[in-house]
Amino acid sequence: MPHYRDSISNHDVFDLGQFKFQSGSVLKNTKIAYKTLGKLNEDKSNAILLAHPVGGTHENAELIHLEGDDRAISADKHFIIAPNMFGNGLSSSPSNTSEPFHGPNFPPVTIYDNVMAQHKLVTEELGISKIKLVTGFSMGGLQTFHWAAMFPELVENFVPICGTAKCSGHNWLFLESLATAIGVDPVFDNGNYTQYPHAGMKAFDTIYSAWAFSQEFFRQNGHEDLGLDSYKKMPEAFGELLGPKDPNDILIHIRAWQNADISDNPLYNGNFEAALEAITAKGFLMPTSTDQYFWAADNRDEALIIPNATFREIPSKWGHAGGRLSQTAERKLVDDSIRELIG
Repeated sequence: MPHYRDSISNHDVFDLGQFKFQSGSVLKNTKIAYKTLGKLNEDKSNAILLAHPVGGTHENAELIHLEGDDRAISADKHFIIAPNMFGNGLSSSPSNTSEPFHGPNFPPVTIYDNVMAQHKLVTEELGISKIKLVTGFSMGGLQTFHWAAMFPELVENFVPICGTAKCSGHNWLFLESLATAIGVDPVFDNGNYTQYPHAGMKAFDTIYSAWAFSQEFFRQNGHEDLGLDSYKKMPEAFGELLGPKDPNDILIHIRAWQNADISDNPLYNGNFEAALEAITAKGFLMPTSTDQYFWAADNRDEALIIPNATFREIPSKWGHAGGRLSQTAERKLVDDSIRELIG
């Protein structure tokens, strides 16, 4: 049977070899898929890392940050690195790893694990010791925060878009509803499915489509902006927007998102304020005004502690989905902010 990521071939693969996850599990032949664009300049000062959102790949990062005219980040000026997270079907994942770690037996993954692996890619494989900018949307924002806290000597600027330094309780419960929707489908069989759990994944798309957009979006009949004649068609449309999903793979992302916390590691031992204070990069924390996952108030509080960070809200009716930057006003504000940092 073809793998659901077989159509994506425009990337390289970095072999990490044996990799120890934060859980203590050790995986042999661990791999990170990644794509680079542009040329590294002579003093290696133009590297930019783009972190992708949940269930996505480097292609989503390209679409969000590079698609369109006159973008702040460009392969003409920058050396762009777009790594793929564990569990996305390109890097090591439940769906592409052999026994004994196939499917539901794949090790638990954290954002810390992803960034540690990406750091090896950047420093060991690509030979880069400074990153001009790290940015990303949603789970890409979580990764952005982790990069800035875990490697402050390496990251010069950072712009998390619709992402916070840790997952809030409300956000955790939303994600748990997604995991539960998949898990209650009897076909899922605790991840040992032999048929695709269509009912569970349809429930996943339905919940996600309601929460990804704001109440104001629905009040203004925002579904019409998506070319839909009814809000009732949102689940199917949103499922298509997210693209193909392997249930075990997407659960790896959900659990990593739920457990995201820049201080939950040996560097900071749970001291969240110390982790925020350790970030030396200049940055803008950029939530949308109507995000139901990552509340703007959390970013506002984080910006008060991070020495060189500024809170800059993105006015938008689109909720969390506004961070995909598909709308002109949202995209312009983010790009103008990035230009303030990197020129």
